[in-house]
Amino acid sequence: MVLLGTLVNALAIVVGTLLGLVVKNIPERIKVTIMQAIGLAVIVLGIGMGLKSDQYLIVIGSLVVGGLLGERWDLEGKLNQLGKWLEKKVSPNEEGQVTKAFVTTTLIYVVGAMAILGALDSGLRGDHSILYTKSMLDGFSAIIFASTLGFGVIFSAIPVLLYQGFIALFSTQIDQFIPKLIMEAFIVEMTATGGIMILAIGLNLLGITKIRVANLLPSIIVTGLLVSIVYYWPF
Repeated sequence: MVLLGTLVNALAIVVGTLLGLVVKNIPERIKVTIMQAIGLAVIVLGIGMGLKSDQYLIVIGSLVVGGLLGERWDLEGKLNQLGKWLEKKVSPNEEGQVTKAFVTTTLIYVVGAMAILGALDSGLRGDHSILYTKSMLDGFSAIIFASTLGFGVIFSAIPVLLYQGFIALFSTQIDQFIPKLIMEAFIVEMTATGGIMILAIGLNLLGITKIRVANLLPSIIVTGLLVSIVYYWPF
C-alpha cells in the first residue's frame, strides 16, 4: 500500500499529541527547558542537513527565489490564517496558542529530507522504513510539543498526510519521466535547502529571531528546477 507509511506518520502525530495532553500539567520551567532542548536539537539537525550540498549556489538560489515567491504569495500569513480558523473552531479562549502550535509543528514535520525521501521511497519502492522512523520521531516530539504548546499540534497531522501522500502517489510515476541522476542530485540539494529551513525553525523556537520559514517553502520546488537546469545546461 503506497500510503501506508504516510498514514502511520499522521497517526503517530495524533497519538503523540493525545499523550502529550495527558502530561501537560508540568512546571513552566520544565516546559521552557524542554522547548529549548528541542530548539537546539532542531538547529543541530538543520546544520547537519545543510552541509550536505554539492552545489551551494543551487541552495542559495533556491532560497532567494523561493523566498521571493513565498513572500509574494504570503504563505506564512495564509498558514497563520488557517491556524487562527482552527483556533476559533476548537479553542476560542486560547488566542494565539493553537495557531502557534499548528504552524510550528507543521513546518517541522513537513520541511525536511525525511518527509520527501520517505514519501519517495514509499512510492518508488514500496519501502516505508524511512517514514516509519520519521513516525517514531514525530510521535515522540508531538508528546513534547503538545505538553508545551497544547492541542493545536494535532492539526499538523493533516498537512503531513496531504503533503507526503501526494509525493508518494506522484512518485509511483516519477521514474518514467525524470532521469535517475536528476533525482539523486535533487535529493542532495533538497536536503541542504530543507536543512537551512529547519535551522531557521530551531532559531525561532529559541526565540532568537523570527524568520518566516513558511515563505521559504517554495525553495524546495525551485531546487528541482535549478537542478534540472544544471543537468541539461551545465555551466
